[in-house]
Amino acid sequence: MDKEKAAALRYAFPKTVPVMVGYLFLGAAYGILMKVNGFGIWWVLAMSGLVYAGSLQYVGVTLLASMVSPVYGFLMGLMINARHLFYGISMLGRYRGLKKFRNYLIFALTDETFSVVCGERVPLRLDKEWVYLWISLLNQLYWVAGSVGGNIMGGFMNFDTKGLDFALTALFVVIFTDQWKSQKDHRPALVGVFCSVVCVKVWGAGAFIIPAMAGILVILSVWYKGKKKGVKSFG
Repeated sequence: MDKEKAAALRYAFPKTVPVMVGYLFLGAAYGILMKVNGFGIWWVLAMSGLVYAGSLQYVGVTLLASMVSPVYGFLMGLMINARHLFYGISMLGRYRGLKKFRNYLIFALTDETFSVVCGERVPLRLDKEWVYLWISLLNQLYWVAGSVGGNIMGGFMNFDTKGLDFALTALFVVIFTDQWKSQKDHRPALVGVFCSVVCVKVWGAGAFIIPAMAGILVILSVWYKGKKKGVKSFG
């Protein structure tokens, strides 16, 4: 590995540590669920390597075990991961001009990777494309390692997975706190909290994500557009 790539890796790794802790834990729970439902390590590798969508993979355990139709599985996956449409739109500027790894970076844009990359200001001395690659690749490797490890453990022990998915909530809190501490301007974060709270009240916990993401996207787009024109926004 040359010095440029190694420097990008050294910079990216600490950024992914909170994700590593959450992904190893959540991935292990997913691997155990797969084993309990009769799916071995090759299934886990295929799902974590090619699907790589935590919440959808959890739902996928039930879908596979129930042998639902592909059409139903497609529609379910579309509803669960529709929020990624908004992630992708908001990352157009950051990923514009990338050439070597753009397709993989788009594929690997999970909730947690988005949370890390969207607030990242890569130093000029580093190749930002390599930094983004390492962040995305390391996060996926954590998920794959956790899910494979859990699948192996699931063959040797009985494990109650009730409540394990709370680790995902805890992971989001850690990432949000880290972003809050690293940024001087907290208004974008407050917009996110405000939109989420309002949408939970209006649509409920089961359907608030898409309208909340739409609201955040609209407000921040107007704000950034106003900043470019030199108009004062948010007071």
